[in-house]
Amino acid sequence: MRVVIQRTTHAAVTINGICKSSIGKGMLILVGIEEADNREDIDWLCKKIVNLRIFDDENGVMNRSVLDIHGEILVVSQFTLHASTKKGNRPSYIRAAKPEISIPLYEAFCGTLSEALGKEIGTGEFGADMKVELLNDGPVTICIDTKNKE
Repeated sequence: MRVVIQRTTHAAVTINGICKSSIGKGMLILVGIEEADNREDIDWLCKKIVNLRIFDDENGVMNRSVLDIHGEILVVSQFTLHASTKKGNRPSYIRAAKPEISIPLYEAFCGTLSEALGKEIGTGEFGADMKVELLNDGPVTICIDTKNKE
């Protein structure tokens, strides 16, 4: 699994002109799933995300997690995170998992992340044409790939 985490002041996802989910202070997480991903990737990544210290403490040092600040999380699926640009100018998405694999993993990821956060998270809609809006706070953007844990 590959994620891009952006620290936000607010974020929202809109589908067909209707706001599906919105959050205040917290994280917007774009998640890409590949065929080799599994439950172990989900568990490791969710624990990493909720404990990632990217929010400022009283001294302005990034020393607090989304749990510490009682922040919110919005998750949006994004298969383009697995784009390969090695050949030519048109990206290949061959590493991105097919829907029959990625949908159950995406749903499990969202459920596990919600449990780890201790409250419901916002989501987009898998496979939909989404408009994602955010105010990146910092800016702070972190990329994590479960295939590079060590």
